[in-house]
Amino acid sequence: MSEPFRPFARKPKAVNINRGPYSMKMEDGQNAEITMYGEVVERHPRDWRTGEPVDGDFIAQDDFLRDLDSLTGAKTVTIHMSSCGGDALVGMVIHNKLRELSAKGIWLICIVDGAAMSAASVIMSACDEVRINPASLVMIHRCWGFFWGGYNAEDLREAAEMYDAYDRAAVTAYQRKTGLSETELTRMMSETTWLTGKEAMEKGFADQLIEDAEPLEIAASADGRSLFVRGRQFHLTPGMFAPDNIPTVKSGHSDKTDATEKEGGTIMAKTLEELRKEDPVLAESLLAEAKAAVQQTALGGTESPAPEAGEDAVQTAVQAEQKRLQEIDAVADLFDAETVQAAKYGEHACTAQEMAYRFAQKAAKQRGTFLVNMFADFKDSGANGVGAVPPVDDKDSEDPVAQAQADAKAFNERKKEVR
Repeated sequence: MSEPFRPFARKPKAVNINRGPYSMKMEDGQNAEITMYGEVVERHPRDWRTGEPVDGDFIAQDDFLRDLDSLTGAKTVTIHMSSCGGDALVGMVIHNKLRELSAKGIWLICIVDGAAMSAASVIMSACDEVRINPASLVMIHRCWGFFWGGYNAEDLREAAEMYDAYDRAAVTAYQRKTGLSETELTRMMSETTWLTGKEAMEKGFADQLIEDAEPLEIAASADGRSLFVRGRQFHLTPGMFAPDNIPTVKSGHSDKTDATEKEGGTIMAKTLEELRKEDPVLAESLLAEAKAAVQQTALGGTESPAPEAGEDAVQTAVQAEQKRLQEIDAVADLFDAETVQAAKYGEHACTAQEMAYRFAQKAAKQRGTFLVNMFADFKDSGANGVGAVPPVDDKDSEDPVAQAQADAKAFNERKKEVR
């Protein structure tokens, strides 16, 4: 008796998608990995002046969900996350899609590598298991948005009701994950609560603290509008600020330290002594350069300055650099990320004033190019040879007032028929 035919098992289709801010991989058809290092948005934002895509780490909803479908057949999906959030509705959509996968028996794991803030914390809460670095951050807050144009009281009440609905949806997601009461979660959201890894564990947002994780370096920009996680900058949504317990410096608060980016990480030092503790090689290098500069200018270079003079010069230089970065951060929301990054750390780093001047020059050049192209299109179209419409002979035309009245009457009669 012959053996029954058994078809060869198909080798699982490998998935390897890399879109920059996020990636998806699955090699064995069972264990998938997703990396989410960006801001969730409905679609990639574009510059309103040029129409070009805005630089930044954006995770577009439709692209992400379409790629997520490629992980069909996976038994486990592990999400590595570091995100400041983004669009509240997009966060809800991704959360609900992940819950659908969980309902089908797929085990969802979220590893918070850096931050899970705002909408990202909602996505995190969709996972069956959350592992968090002790130095990672979770932030929850109430939904809010921007308004442009004119609105009456009814419009604003409608917006408030919509935001309340978003908040209730977020509370539902958090409550399923944490087991906390609706009252407690609403209070935490109203106060914009920031949690470390240990605190997230205590509140139920995380299930496992990664004790042996590599130390995570998190710092804030001078004005608290950006976070630096493992040397990577994340811009917070305008109106959102980093908590006070993250090392930062704010105008008028000299007891805080600043985060100045350097190759391989961040420098948190504000004074020369602090810099010596964090990076002694860099400190001595700066000190030597400062002493040389002081010696060159002191009495025509004939006298050697006191050692303290070089140290004072270094400290002055450190403070001046902090002030420069603070002034750029204060107006960063007015410019695109590329312009700000170039002003801070580019080959031709500059002050906030110089940054604004360069941006104005660039914008003027773009407008000039636009006008040149517009006139060229006008010339090529032949519109210059088209004459004006000849005047209407008044003798042959009807009375315009009478014609308008007749048109209005006909329109009103037709409206009566539609009703």
